[in-house]
Order: sequence, then C-alpha cells, then structure tokens
Amino acid sequence: MDITRRTLGATAAAAASLSALPAAALPMYGGFKKKPLIIGHRGASGERPESTLMAFRLAIAQGADFIEPDLVMTKDGHFVVRHENDISQTTDVASRAEFAGRKTTKDVQGQSVTGWFTEDFTLAELKTIRCRERLPKLRPQSATFDGQETIPTYQQVLDLARSESARLKRLIGTYPEMKHPSHFAGLGLPMERRLADILKTNDLDSPTAPVFIQCFDVAPLKTIMTLCKAPRVQLVSSGGGPTDAPLAYKDMVSASGLKAISAYANGVGPDYAMVIPTVNGDLGPATALVRDAHAVGLAVHPWTVRAENAFLPPKLRNGTDPMVHGNVDALYHALYAAGVDGLFSDFPGLAVKARG
Repeated sequence: MDITRRTLGATAAAAASLSALPAAALPMYGGFKKKPLIIGHRGASGERPESTLMAFRLAIAQGADFIEPDLVMTKDGHFVVRHENDISQTTDVASRAEFAGRKTTKDVQGQSVTGWFTEDFTLAELKTIRCRERLPKLRPQSATFDGQETIPTYQQVLDLARSESARLKRLIGTYPEMKHPSHFAGLGLPMERRLADILKTNDLDSPTAPVFIQCFDVAPLKTIMTLCKAPRVQLVSSGGGPTDAPLAYKDMVSASGLKAISAYANGVGPDYAMVIPTVNGDLGPATALVRDAHAVGLAVHPWTVRAENAFLPPKLRNGTDPMVHGNVDALYHALYAAGVDGLFSDFPGLAVKARG
C-alpha cells in the first residue's frame, strides 16, 4: 500500500489514548508534503548517549516527528535497543567483572566481531549494565551523561512515544530497525514474528500507524509484510548490498530497482550521499533518486545528517577541529530542496530549525 498518499495517523487504540489531540496537530504524511519528517537517529544522539531514553526524550523535546530505535535480541527473546548486538562501545560491560567470561568472538553476518553480545545475556542481566557515549572524544559533553541509564526495551520506547504524544498533543512515531536478522534467526531468535506481535499488542498493525519498520536486508521486510500492515522501508547504502540477496544497493536505487522495492516496501532509506553527493569537496546537485522513488510511490528518508566537521564534506567544515559544528544547514537545505520526505539526524533540533 502506498502510504505516501495517506495521512500518518494513530490506529484505533492509539487514537483513543490521544483523543485530546486536534486533527491539525497530527503530522500529515501525504503527497510528498513540503514539511519532511524529522527522525531522531537513535534519539538526539549527538547530545546524549545514543539509544537511551534520555536521548529519545531530548529528540522529542527538540521537535522530532519520529524516534529511531535499532532492535537486537536478548537471550530470553526480548527486543532491546542498541545499534549493534555487540555492546562493547556503548555500555560499561567491559568493566563488569561478573561478565568478563562473556567476551567472545563471533561471525555476525560475515563480519568477525569480538565483544559482548546481547544474545548472551538475559534482559534482567542487561538491565544491570549502564549506557555510555560511543564517541566520547568527538562528543565529550554527551559523555558527561555516561552511566545514568540502562539499555531500554522497545516496549519502553513505544511507551515513551505514546506518553509524550499525549503530553505534547502531537503524534510521535517510532522507526525500528531490525538489526542482523539472519544472525538472530540462526540463533533461534527470529525477529519478524516477534516484531509483528509487539506492534499488534500496541495497536500499531495498520498502514497508517506511526511506525516505519526498516532493514538493510530484503527477506525480513518481505516476511513482515505478511505478518503485519505497518509501513516498511528498505535501507540502502552507497556500497555493498543486502546480505540475503545477490543485489548491489546501487542497482536497487535504479529506476527498475526502486520499482522492485515498491512491491514489498513503502519507502527507501538511502545514505544521504546517494541523494546529495559530495563533488569536489562540496555538495553536488541532487541525483535522480528522489524523483525515481516518487515515480513508483516510495517515500525517501535519507540517513544520517550529523553536524560535526568529522562527518561533513570538506567545504562545509568550520576549521579543522573534528568536533566543531560545520555548515550543516547547507546539507539540510539541499536535502529538503531535493524533495526528501524525511531525514535522519543526530541533531533533530537543528533539522527542525532548518526545516522552518
């Protein structure tokens, strides 16, 4: 179903909990509107340790329309929110003597990774571990919040979005990503049915639910399409391809490739450089990706805009210090001008301000 020409509204139960919201307060998502959705990437992850409830709260306070939790599995089958199943860099697990024996090396969808993995912990065990900033040298202010929170579950993020929607009288959605689904399936922890079930439990099994299910692989999106009606987004990168299909991402965003995606997804989430490439160190002209995606009814939500010099094209940088913010507004404006339907940002407040 083509959600790009629908209103992004609450489902029946969500509408009941948000009955005080005037209709005009709900973000209208249709006709490739002029006001793109702002997606708080792992929350306001440029200012708080990523994927924590405090990061999600700040993103909401800054005006994000959606908050993005990456989903991985625990040993006992719960969804927890981490960018990776290896939690070495985003928690204090390495300092926990009681878990020293859990350190191991695994093959995770073709990559050899050494660390501590969520699938080797129960939810109760993970809740004893504290979160920390992943990039402390680049984001030292965020690192001052280290140790204040535990790893949240997806249900906690859903509860936060619901309660903040009611408090602020505006709808806030979640944008869950299934991380390494084939890895977890191989461990007897398949994600698709579990995710469909939690969405149904939360009355989010609808084409107009404030949810986008995203994945870099193809099969999980095709599978979950048969299990629930929530919108789906195929993620693509500038290089490589899905781990479960003999495809290259660059071919998937051709006109014919986007047509194929439209058979099982409602949107495409490209690396922003696939929409606005860097040319001679500066922002180049927009590619045909947005036009071609819109032609087959797909929304376009590029990822991820970050404000620091370290992540910006050379000519948008402000001096040479990698942690200093550069001219990120130029990038926001270029993406908006290209006609994107939303974008991911580590600094959703800046994205909202640039959107105007």
